[in-house]
Amino acid sequence: MTDKVPIRLLPTGVPGLDAVLGGGVPEFSFNLIAGAPGSGKTTLAQHIMFNLAEPARPALYFTVLGEPAVKMLRYQQQFSFFDAAKVSDSIRFINVAQEVLKGGLSQILKRIVKEVEVASPGIVIVDSFRTAVRTAEREPAGLEMQHFVQELGIHLTGWEATTFLVGEYLRAESEENPIFTVADGLLWLYQSVERNSVVRKLQVVKSRGQASIPGLHTFRITGDGIRVFPRVLVGPEEKPEPASSGGKQRPRERLSTGIKPLDEMLGGGIPAGYSVLVAGPSGSGKTVLATEFLNEGVRRGEPGVLAVFEKRPREYEIGAKGSTHGRLVAKQQIAIIQARPLDLSIDETLHELSTAILHIKARRLVIDSLSGFELALAPTFREDFRESLYRMVAAITGMGVTVLMTAEVEDSYVDLRFSPHGTAFLTDAIIMQRYIELQGQMKRIITVVKVRGSAHRKELRAFEITEDGMVVGEALGDYVGLLTGQPEAKKPKPGADEKSRRGRRR
Repeated sequence: MTDKVPIRLLPTGVPGLDAVLGGGVPEFSFNLIAGAPGSGKTTLAQHIMFNLAEPARPALYFTVLGEPAVKMLRYQQQFSFFDAAKVSDSIRFINVAQEVLKGGLSQILKRIVKEVEVASPGIVIVDSFRTAVRTAEREPAGLEMQHFVQELGIHLTGWEATTFLVGEYLRAESEENPIFTVADGLLWLYQSVERNSVVRKLQVVKSRGQASIPGLHTFRITGDGIRVFPRVLVGPEEKPEPASSGGKQRPRERLSTGIKPLDEMLGGGIPAGYSVLVAGPSGSGKTVLATEFLNEGVRRGEPGVLAVFEKRPREYEIGAKGSTHGRLVAKQQIAIIQARPLDLSIDETLHELSTAILHIKARRLVIDSLSGFELALAPTFREDFRESLYRMVAAITGMGVTVLMTAEVEDSYVDLRFSPHGTAFLTDAIIMQRYIELQGQMKRIITVVKVRGSAHRKELRAFEITEDGMVVGEALGDYVGLLTGQPEAKKPKPGADEKSRRGRRR
């Protein structure tokens, strides 16, 4: 037998959740939504229900809690997914609190079976199932919990209903409770609290017959309901392009920084799809360089995205003179994302960036700065900042976007550092800016530390920041020890003065 039985996947209507589940919820499946109180279980269940319920696929929502459905609806109707027209039409709320008090599990099962037989629903939700479990624990005899779960699953699956049981569970209970074995799908919701920061996470613990995305995925509860930000998985590296008939690979396209001497130092500009780190102390000109990079993109018809984590967007003079942020944004030449909350996640940030990139078809992205970005993240994500940053940069460059990131580092004349937390190795190219004291004046210098897979210039050049932007001068070849903090003029080689005089006499 080679023919597969097709399983229809139902869209949940929850942004990001279908991607995590592997396409949606399998029709006629028996699912469990578990988590601690306040983690968002009821909101998630109702968000899914209001999306799926329709006259041809009605929904029954059983409330096992003592509170009436009217009280629950009072709060749930604040969400935009709530459709009052569906209540009592495609959706019915049934309270079985009396059955819990009087007859326990047997009476609950009897009532659910009776209502399902009458309505023939396509969606059934039991909330909170944890109450039924506690009832079973108090019963000295009668219907056992495992038998109850099996009977309920058989009935609902036989009537072709997609079922969700909502319950307050701890992870330790999943090893002993029979419901976790019977369930086809298991969604676990968490709240991570650290340093006064709260982050909500979701995990697909179990999903029969589907390739769900593993790991923890952050989500938010907003006025629109639940929004899931799928965890990004980095795939295999892109294979190099096949060699042409001449035996040479096609050269990678180069993007200009807008500063001609710097392009020369980079070997012709920044290779397209590269990630570039601009490192330097405060005030050294990192933001100026980043702005020039975006400006050049505007001039060349290459839209760009600016992600600001420290300064205000108005502090960036993007575009030709006379152009304003509003005009450039309206023309979809620039998109600006200002994210300053202290409970961001990497995946949420990536979602915002990728949405903006796709919207304006951006080819350039500036992140200013990594230090501010790290501070904007929730503390729980700072522990694995390098891993998370690697996933994010890999995903964006995989979209064909060239990324320029700034990082603040202190000038140290003892060791040479390019980024905090050792993130420099994640980038394809590094541009370093520093301060030096030369002839009694404070000077800025710039150099290209690396460009992966490409030759580049290695000299140190002085530069100035003027009204016209960044002006790079000639190489400081007459000095040594520029990076030590004690530069000295090169001493002429013995006999060099005599040769020089002879050359002038000629």
